[in-house]
Amino acid sequence: MKEDEQRARHVEQSDTLEKGCKAPVFAVSPHRINIDGKGVVTLVCFGGCPLNCRYCINRAHCFDPKKWREYSPEQLYERVKKDNLYFLATGGGITFGGGEPLLQAEFIQQFRTLCGKEWKLNVETSLNVPSENVESLLDVVDYWIVDVKDMNPDIYRAYTGAENGRVVRHLQLLSVCGKAEETVVKVPLIKDYNTEADRQESVGRLRNLGFSRFDMLEYKVRE
Repeated sequence: MKEDEQRARHVEQSDTLEKGCKAPVFAVSPHRINIDGKGVVTLVCFGGCPLNCRYCINRAHCFDPKKWREYSPEQLYERVKKDNLYFLATGGGITFGGGEPLLQAEFIQQFRTLCGKEWKLNVETSLNVPSENVESLLDVVDYWIVDVKDMNPDIYRAYTGAENGRVVRHLQLLSVCGKAEETVVKVPLIKDYNTEADRQESVGRLRNLGFSRFDMLEYKVRE
């Protein structure tokens, strides 16, 4: 089976799990301090992703259902609630990553009803998902970590194998809805795909959309 066909099948499989309010999880990493969000955070990584990023560090887990465990919101809550005091004392909570967490929007909504408003819920996302997934979480997610790769559509397509039109529309939506201050945008320097000039151009476009918080990282590629 070709890689793109396999990826599509895995994304479809993760969507099916969502309908039964079960989500594919490949990692639950507790006690992350001021990483992936403020305070003490537990990182929950979902399987399934619509992108095919060339230097993906989670490729072996994102697209291999054998490495996934199905959780219901209740099961995940029972696993992570032992750190409630840490979350409350530090302003932390749960960061949903992956993979692409916004493929599991219904799961995240239902998890919010279990944990209440006291925990912070964060997402690390590409925003390259259907609009209804983003819209349904505008009043659920506290903090958005958005990896745009590059705002240039040609660079984005070369690196991810996908178009970035939805990413731009959803960035506009976050800004219009007053979420820019609760959003940090990752703008990576990607070996063989973009340059520092490209990255600065992306930052300029993002500033024009109303964003001011950036993570200017560099992808480390093993030779």
